[in-house]
Amino acid sequence: MSKEIKIALLMAASLFMDVMDGTIVTTALPKMAQTFNVSAATASLLVSTYMIAVAVFIPLSGWLAQRYGKKNIWLWAVVLFTLSSFGSAVAPNFTVLLIMRIVQGIAGAMMTPTARLMVLEKTPADQLLRMISYLVWPSLMAPAVAPVIGGMFVTYFTWHWIFLINLPIGLLAFLIGVRLLPRDDQQQPRPFDVRGFVELALASMALLTGAEMLARTGVVVWYGLIMVVIGIVLGVNVYQHLRRAEHPLFSVATMKVPTFRVSQTGGTLFQVTIASLPYVLTVLLQTVFGWSAARAGWYVIFIFIGNIGIKPFTNPIIRRLGFRGALIASFLMLILSSFGLALVRPHTTAIAIMFLALVSGVGRSLAFTSYNGLQFTDVAPIHRNGANTLTAVTQSLGQGLGISLITVIIHIFRHGMTLQGAYAWGFVVLGIFAIVPMIEVMLLPKNAGEAAIN
Repeated sequence: MSKEIKIALLMAASLFMDVMDGTIVTTALPKMAQTFNVSAATASLLVSTYMIAVAVFIPLSGWLAQRYGKKNIWLWAVVLFTLSSFGSAVAPNFTVLLIMRIVQGIAGAMMTPTARLMVLEKTPADQLLRMISYLVWPSLMAPAVAPVIGGMFVTYFTWHWIFLINLPIGLLAFLIGVRLLPRDDQQQPRPFDVRGFVELALASMALLTGAEMLARTGVVVWYGLIMVVIGIVLGVNVYQHLRRAEHPLFSVATMKVPTFRVSQTGGTLFQVTIASLPYVLTVLLQTVFGWSAARAGWYVIFIFIGNIGIKPFTNPIIRRLGFRGALIASFLMLILSSFGLALVRPHTTAIAIMFLALVSGVGRSLAFTSYNGLQFTDVAPIHRNGANTLTAVTQSLGQGLGISLITVIIHIFRHGMTLQGAYAWGFVVLGIFAIVPMIEVMLLPKNAGEAAIN
């Protein structure tokens, strides 16, 4: 096994730890609320503040990696993530736990983009698809195993173990990283773009906070709308600033590259879709159909079985169909499965629901791998730092906005129709969301990204 593959596997392990931590907490929220005697809405802040912290501090990762070296930043991020996990487990009250979750989010914001950059920055175009495959696995596996592991810890032990599990993983990753990762002492110091960071941080915070407010019942709608509008205005403003600044926080020049631009525009909408569908299906089965969490979980898990089951075949499929063909095929699966799930009723056969969930999982896995492989194919290595940071920003916002956005849409449909009808239309909207990036991909040339395939 080459050193490059060993590094890719180590980075994948750190990504798995980060992605799983962002997901596993959800299963323990009721127990945490009970332990600290807080409401369910208050306990949910442990998830939303983590996501906001990640979105706010991700833009710093690229600049810090250039200023202090990728190895140093990654190692310190692993240490901070591990220590904050321990702090979360031993938190004496809810306030301390919330602070520890914010620190975890900051550490994750440093760790994840830097890990990707370590693998991708100097990888030749013809090796990108292979190396990216190692980095895609955590994002596909973690959401599948997190509910199972979290449920086991909460049921048979205590919720504290969902954080304590990070301690041996973090310690082992740090020790291996110290020995395995190459030194990169030739830093490229450049002025820190204070304006760009502050505006982007405020834009991300306003968007995610506004979406969260809109998704909550009992909150004045106008407050959420105002926050979202402020976030959009700030986002447009900071994009213009990053285009024109002499020393931007990170470069957005790669948006001129068609294959990279498609992965950011349509790819962000794709992130919204894949973040929302498992949530909508879970709530439909439990809330509308009245099924138990365990029974609903056995159906939803087929999404993740499709994710992982198709993964060994995604690279051969992409090499056979090309990035354009693979993305079109994956979006067709996402669209048809979303429309099919809109027709699901309590009397629908188990096989039909499982099949639709499986097809959805296959489609999202193929699209996820294709987008990740396509986006850096035509980006010169010298520009991959900025491209990687921009990708991390858009992915975190897309995933963070996904559930809030579909919750708002379902709330809108609930006026004038049954709850089941509202969720059915929610699936239809998710299918429509997938049509937009598919059309965008269809406009690409057939040989788009061929450097990575050949």
